[in-house]
Amino acid sequence: QLAVYIKAHPNAVGKVVDFDPGTDRLYHLDLTAGNKDIDAATITDTVRFDRWVTEKLHDNNCLYGIGGYMEHRTIYTGISLFDNSRDEPRFLHLGVDVWAKAGTVVYSPLQGKVHSFNDNNNYGDYGPAIVLEHDLDGLTLHTLYGHLSRKNLQGLSVGMPIHINQKIGDFGVIEENGHWPPHLHFQLMFDIEGKQGDYPGTCRYSEKEKYLENIPDPQLILRFPGAVNG
Repeated sequence: QLAVYIKAHPNAVGKVVDFDPGTDRLYHLDLTAGNKDIDAATITDTVRFDRWVTEKLHDNNCLYGIGGYMEHRTIYTGISLFDNSRDEPRFLHLGVDVWAKAGTVVYSPLQGKVHSFNDNNNYGDYGPAIVLEHDLDGLTLHTLYGHLSRKNLQGLSVGMPIHINQKIGDFGVIEENGHWPPHLHFQLMFDIEGKQGDYPGTCRYSEKEKYLENIPDPQLILRFPGAVNG
């Protein structure tokens, strides 16, 4: 349904970040166990993790890093938000991460309204997050923007109109974005399931098919070209 709408209304989709396909390069950041260049110890050490991301982007002359949709991130082992030893861990990543410097501007790619917002201030969580709601010719779509700056939540109100390509936020710093290297978690959901300023960004691998029904590939909106692989 979403792909059909976008194909019929290509001009209705704007940008999420200031990416110029003519000049900017994307680096594919692989956070699976298959990437032997990174491990759980790096992931859980935010300063070390941030240095690794920064070096990868710099060494490959890339302004942005990208990756994560339906990526099985077993290297989240040890982060209690995802890895509860009493249950199956939530290692399957449901959104796309866009990695760049703190302060990178975030835009709404679609016309819509503010659905909800919240400061999910827990270690490993979204930190400040905004959820927008869009009516696409009767198809309801929600977009989630996680790991923003705390100042981005000021002045918002539920139902506030949002225009295409309107600035809605900035990449937050480590101290307020859930303790991650600066990046945007961008995710699409048809059904927000009653949640406010939040929605799971990871799930159990056994739930993959269920979430695939509700969470389309953000690349439908991002429309980024191929990334440089490390």
